[in-house]
Amino acid sequence: MDKIVALCKRRGFVFQDSEIYGGVNGFWDYGPLGVELKRNVREAWWQDMVSRHDPLTAPADSPDAYQMVGVETSIIMHPQVWKCSGHYDLFHDMMVDCHACKGRFRADHLKVKLVRSTDGDPVVAWTFMPGSAEFDWPSSGDKKLSKAAAAAVENSGQDAEAAPVDMDFDTYRKTVLETSGGSEAAIPHCPNPACRGKLTEPREFNLMFKTILGALGTKDDEAFLRPETAQGIFVNFKNVCDSSRVKIPFGVAQIGKSFRNEITPRNFTFRSREFEQMEIEFFCHPDASQDWYRYWRDRRFRWYSDLGISQDRLQLRDHDPEELAHYSCGTADIEYRFPFLDEGEYGELEGIAHRGDFDLRSHMEGKLVDRDGKLEVELNEHGQPKYRGSGKDLSYFDDQSRERFVPNVIEPSAGADRATLAFICEAFAEDEAPDDKGKMQVRTLMKFHPRLAPIKAAIFPLIKKEGQPEKAKEIYRSLKEAGIAVTYDEQAAIGRRYRRQDEIGTPWCITVDGDTASDNAVTVRDRDSLEQVRVPVDEIVDEISRRMRG
Repeated sequence: MDKIVALCKRRGFVFQDSEIYGGVNGFWDYGPLGVELKRNVREAWWQDMVSRHDPLTAPADSPDAYQMVGVETSIIMHPQVWKCSGHYDLFHDMMVDCHACKGRFRADHLKVKLVRSTDGDPVVAWTFMPGSAEFDWPSSGDKKLSKAAAAAVENSGQDAEAAPVDMDFDTYRKTVLETSGGSEAAIPHCPNPACRGKLTEPREFNLMFKTILGALGTKDDEAFLRPETAQGIFVNFKNVCDSSRVKIPFGVAQIGKSFRNEITPRNFTFRSREFEQMEIEFFCHPDASQDWYRYWRDRRFRWYSDLGISQDRLQLRDHDPEELAHYSCGTADIEYRFPFLDEGEYGELEGIAHRGDFDLRSHMEGKLVDRDGKLEVELNEHGQPKYRGSGKDLSYFDDQSRERFVPNVIEPSAGADRATLAFICEAFAEDEAPDDKGKMQVRTLMKFHPRLAPIKAAIFPLIKKEGQPEKAKEIYRSLKEAGIAVTYDEQAAIGRRYRRQDEIGTPWCITVDGDTASDNAVTVRDRDSLEQVRVPVDEIVDEISRRMRG
């Protein structure tokens, strides 16, 4: 992962935000190559999910016989949106702080590892959930903690002599308080070995960024940057139906920025405070919703493998019942084995959720809660809705069946930044290739799928004379006019130029050489196979276009 991060900066894929001032944690800037790569990821998603989707070309009984349209909604929405959706009350993580060093940790990422020391006494060692840090903290020698650890091991019913016992922070804290008579002195110290200060008890931390609308700055002017793009689609459901004449089933797609005030952003661009989502809200009849849920799980999984991610590093994981949101009828994550994770661990790329009718009902009736398996409007102490909905009718009338119903929603929600990071990690490779003198050297290359590669082809004159630069620039212009992203390079030895393009993921290099004047052909070199073939100059645009289509 260190090599990948270094390459991203060196070659202009990703930079730390405001780096010259020390950076801002959780924010990243995309450089000249990174912005092209991420744009290609977004464009591939939009083309495959929206633009190229044509229900008229699909058989009537085909799963693809549905409509798909797009929207682009505002980052700031009416505050009532987030109250009815549940974000205002429920969108939070649990955090703990250190009184001494002011360090902040997500409680669900902090674990306690209970082990036996050489003399048989239990000791406490801090560790973090896989992927949240690159190290484990050393063991604590505090005798009070050792006694608490002994009780925690005993109460856990596990044998620390056979294997270390792992506990999440909150469970360990409660166990220690119970076994120490409520003594706060026995609570684990800050995991930072340079501090060892006292930690607070876990408390809620709302993840939405607050902002102010207008000049007065009062409580009534408070608003939020959106933590997801989905709600912009839900509140526009009626507008889309009325203006587009779409028929159930249909999907509404959106690509846009979202913001979450993460407690501990980490792992390069994987968990950031500003990120971009590629989301679909697919509206369907309740009776058909399970079939559509399975359809989108399978289709979205194939999309990543079709664009070059090995299925050996992908998995589709169904959520356990205790993981499901209270409104979810089923959720599955598409996960990728990122190199910063421990062996066997996967990180989420995309979630596909069966949201039932929760969202449309919430914006009609008010915030919903689960009561004995049934979604009902949450009431305040006066028996009134805690957060009132819009009161607008967001049901759907099927003029064929003469039926009115609230559609169910299937939501494939992908992260553009996470997808881009996964494609970068998957593309990174090292092999051996001969240099200009035929000596084998280690070669770094990025094996991007041609649809995603920032630059599709590089054009080189072998030397800077004999009309070769003029011919190379002519080919460069013809490819540019065809809408193909290309670059021109005449500096340094040809082998060094190849290496530069390999490292940024350019699939093909086109070289004008001494034979071009006589045979009117150029050499096309393949990045991955290193195969070189001669192609007539007047066929080069068609040849590169054909290769891009695969």
